[in-house]
Amino acid sequence: MQHKPSHPSYAMIVEHVSTDPVEASTSSVVASATAEWHERLEEGKLSVDVAHDEKNVYIVSTVAGALPDRIEVYIHNDLLTLRGERVNPVETESSIEFYHRECFWGHFSRTIVLPVEVNGDAARAQYKNGILEIIVPKRTQDRKIPIEIVEE
Repeated sequence: MQHKPSHPSYAMIVEHVSTDPVEASTSSVVASATAEWHERLEEGKLSVDVAHDEKNVYIVSTVAGALPDRIEVYIHNDLLTLRGERVNPVETESSIEFYHRECFWGHFSRTIVLPVEVNGDAARAQYKNGILEIIVPKRTQDRKIPIEIVEE
């Protein structure tokens, strides 16, 4: 059995700063940093839109209520994973009872297969007004190199 070379993973962890919108850029992570992805049992579903133009892939998701410093974006080859946590602002009240509950509060994650090869190390993310936008440049295709034939 032949050992395949390891491909790097890239992560963006949105940090809470005083600027609005909050932005992040990628950094390389080791495989052990992604090992905890499978630890949580109950996670909410996350809706995403994926679009593209000639140069980039755009991923947009509504993550209202998520703590900006708890949103994580991982890119490994053609897989993009979003993780985070939404905190319900009224659950801190001890005597509260719900009449109706539809919103998911707690940990969430979503992994999608990107439709094209991308440059994960050049990705960037922005979180503003509860909307997370990720822009990932497409990997340029290998171009055919013309061969000039010289006759002697």
